[in-house]
Amino acid sequence: METNSTTDPRAVVQDADERWQASTDCVEYVGMRVDGTPVVLNLTAHERLSPNRSLGLVRHSPAGFDWGYTGSGPAQLACALLLDYTDNETVAQQHYIQFRNNVVSQLVCDGPADCWHLTGEEIEAALAEFEEYRALTPDGGTPSSSLPANWSAVSRTDRTVFQRRDIDHYVVLAEGSEEWLIILCAQGDRAYPAPLDHRTLPVENDPASAVQALVTESNDLVEPEEDI
Repeated sequence: METNSTTDPRAVVQDADERWQASTDCVEYVGMRVDGTPVVLNLTAHERLSPNRSLGLVRHSPAGFDWGYTGSGPAQLACALLLDYTDNETVAQQHYIQFRNNVVSQLVCDGPADCWHLTGEEIEAALAEFEEYRALTPDGGTPSSSLPANWSAVSRTDRTVFQRRDIDHYVVLAEGSEEWLIILCAQGDRAYPAPLDHRTLPVENDPASAVQALVTESNDLVEPEEDI
């Protein structure tokens, strides 16, 4: 018996996948300032993007969004954009800091409409790049009970960055010629992180305990949210 797109289940699934792909390809967000207030729209859904849903994951900026730098407002926008686009809390929480640093910080209102545009294709490209980073805990890559649940870590070519998920605190682990330099710093609304404390260790020593000490210090300075 011959089949066609109305009788073959495989064709129905393929058509559905193609429609979903087409819909994600045409997703577009636009940002502008209205009387000085940052406003972000999902043009595809004809809706204004609200921070409310993303605030359930991270609370960087309850007052709202911003862009064009690496601060609290852009962090909230990055989380909201990923959450709205992917509808996946895990993806949004895992990648929003990188998305803020690489994408949201670069958004600029320009052109005749004095706004910025961000497409689904551009978001997909950014997420594909993030997958190249490898998660790493202080003990070398296996799950560690010494790393609190509100912290995660990302391996870079020259350093490891432990980032706190609920606020802009970081522990940066860098290897020098003769010692480890472990720094606890806060981004906030600054262009560059502000150091809060640091440790140095001979390079032959295991730095895990020093990382843990600074992570604990951060959690003591600002207590983690209860739902983390």
